[in-house]
Amino acid sequence: MRDPLSVLTEAFTSFLFGKVETTRSPVRTSTGQAQAVYLPTAAPGLGDSGVIIGREVYSGKGYIYDPFQLYGQQLPAPHWLVLGESGNGKSALEKTYVLRQLRFRDRQVVVLDAQGEDGVGEWNLIAEELGITPIRLDPMAALDHGIRLNPLDPAITTTGQLALLRTIIEVAMGHGLDERAGFALKVAHSYVNETILDRQPVLTDIVEQLRHPEPESAEAMNVAIDDVRAWGLDVALVLDRLVDGDLRGMFDGPTTVGIDLDAPLIVFDLSHIDRNSIAMPILMAIVGVWLEHTWIRPDRKKRIFLVEEAWHIIASPFVAQLFQRLLKFGRRLGLSFVAVVHHLSDVVDGAAAKEAAAILKMASTRTVYAQKADEARATGRVLGLPRWAVEIIPTLTPGIAVWDVNGNVQVVKHLVTETERPLVFTDRAMTESSSDVLATDDALLAAELEAEQRAAAFVEQHLGDSESTVA
Repeated sequence: MRDPLSVLTEAFTSFLFGKVETTRSPVRTSTGQAQAVYLPTAAPGLGDSGVIIGREVYSGKGYIYDPFQLYGQQLPAPHWLVLGESGNGKSALEKTYVLRQLRFRDRQVVVLDAQGEDGVGEWNLIAEELGITPIRLDPMAALDHGIRLNPLDPAITTTGQLALLRTIIEVAMGHGLDERAGFALKVAHSYVNETILDRQPVLTDIVEQLRHPEPESAEAMNVAIDDVRAWGLDVALVLDRLVDGDLRGMFDGPTTVGIDLDAPLIVFDLSHIDRNSIAMPILMAIVGVWLEHTWIRPDRKKRIFLVEEAWHIIASPFVAQLFQRLLKFGRRLGLSFVAVVHHLSDVVDGAAAKEAAAILKMASTRTVYAQKADEARATGRVLGLPRWAVEIIPTLTPGIAVWDVNGNVQVVKHLVTETERPLVFTDRAMTESSSDVLATDDALLAAELEAEQRAAAFVEQHLGDSESTVA
């Protein structure tokens, strides 16, 4: 029974101020039951302009991503890192992303294709579908008038040529050039460029000049000519490998005429090169610098440079330094660099840890497919992923990845259309894993494809009046 004084006080208060708000007794319940009280929420997406990737797993919304649309607003840099173990969908993501980007008229893509089977690279089917012949770098084919890229191509600046020559030598030697060897290389390169005017200088000319330096080179430093010859001997031996060794034929002649740098897709097929040999980082350095000086131009095109087996770049201090400059320079001219690697530990614990950290810092977009728990924790620490994302990475199924776009973290299901499927899934990929990326029953696949088609129709309509009209 209530206290009479309390009843009287409440009545008097109600008379003066109106009815007092009813006080309810607290309800005791569990979190499992109480969660039904709160409406489900989802983080905002990245907008509706760009390339369709798939669906957000938790909200079901379409996931659209384009570094060129987001750059300067939600992205400080347009570069992208893709991580994950084999058989989880990296290859399918790369290929569909490029195919969808090429639907825009102002896009151009270069791919360094380091994998393949049956004598061709993994991108061969896509190149054939688009009517493009891959640039196949093969020492054996090069000997029979195959493709050549000249590190001394006049299209590359003199400074760029010298930097590239130093990188080739440092990668092959495994350490930096000392001052004396660097001087011998510099004077040989300078003499060749000044005296050979009726044709493209080639590496053979540099090797010959290192073996037989001019007296003027010695006089300039007031040293004996034999000393200059001794300083350049190791450099000459390294360059000789590109001229008369296992890499001969690819870089020891003028650049092959007819390489179409205006094609929408340019594929460098490196599948004939042993990916574990020293040749691969040397190749990537030469191709990267050659493209920097011949491909990237201020013509308002948006360019994508996709590198498979990118640890060959990031793990070498000398190659990484070249690509750092390319990324910084290319960002101003509309370049998005896409690096695809299996394990982050391949690069962050190596000799190029400092350079790798710098390149990773430039990658504002990170896509992480399934990894083992230990690797996922290491990846999370390096990339600064939230704890919940790190915990689910080992549980991800093929085709699903954690996307971190400058702090906007989502779990995304990648969708592949029926048109893309024959181009994306090679026979080898299908035999490695019966699903490789999408292992769904017919009903789920049909629903996904229908959602993809609706989203594609929406984007085409939305972009119809925009500056970047869909072709």
